[in-house]
Amino acid sequence: MKRFFDDIIKYNAYEVRAAKSSLKTEVANSYLNWIWWVLDPLLSMMIYYLIFGIIFKAKEQYFIPFLFIGQTMWGFFSKNVQQSVRMIKRNKPIVSKVYIPKFVLLISNMMINGFKMTISCVIVIMMMIAFRVKLSYYVVCCIPIFLIMFLITFAISVNLMHFGVFIEDLGNVINIVMQLLFYMTGILYNIDTRLGPEHPMAAKLLTYGNPMALLIRDMRNVLLYRQGPDWVALAIWGVVAVVLSMIGIHTIYKNENSYVKVI
Repeated sequence: MKRFFDDIIKYNAYEVRAAKSSLKTEVANSYLNWIWWVLDPLLSMMIYYLIFGIIFKAKEQYFIPFLFIGQTMWGFFSKNVQQSVRMIKRNKPIVSKVYIPKFVLLISNMMINGFKMTISCVIVIMMMIAFRVKLSYYVVCCIPIFLIMFLITFAISVNLMHFGVFIEDLGNVINIVMQLLFYMTGILYNIDTRLGPEHPMAAKLLTYGNPMALLIRDMRNVLLYRQGPDWVALAIWGVVAVVLSMIGIHTIYKNENSYVKVI
């Protein structure tokens, strides 16, 4: 792990420059430029609100910020996971010409999606003000929740990044799995109130067996409903994320010389 942290520090300047360059390129040929980073999550939220809030008459308290919090966290997680599968192949010109620890590409990508998520977080704050959400001291718990989310995202992504080099169809499989998880994570509804009364075991399985469902629920609780997070469950998933990260980092270091031959 010492080598891992040394490489993060060593290549930190590259990670930041690559992230900035990608963000500038993304909006270079767009008329609205960075405004799309605001409009995209807002328009998606409006569609979900129209379907679930108006047509299906969802009755969650503070439903619009409730919806937007879930969408914001899921967007960060799903984009990084899906993009990680083809991360090395997509960066073939860099990987094949110069040595760079392959997880550096992932960290740079997480910076890009993290920046976009920050914009969405500002919108969440504005929504909470508009809906007059009463805050409590539990709001500080959003910091460890975010940290665990970053850890889990990195842990899953770094392992998928390795297998994506050798398994051509892995990207298609992951896209299907992420579509399924989207509806099982409770982004558009409250798992506890929808499934809990009639199917308590299923509700617990969906919440505690899926780290994103747990993180989204706890984030909503600390920001909207003045409730504390489930520290034990968060700690368990934090440990799992650290272990998976160590496995993924070791695998990347062990096999990185073979990636150029494959791609």
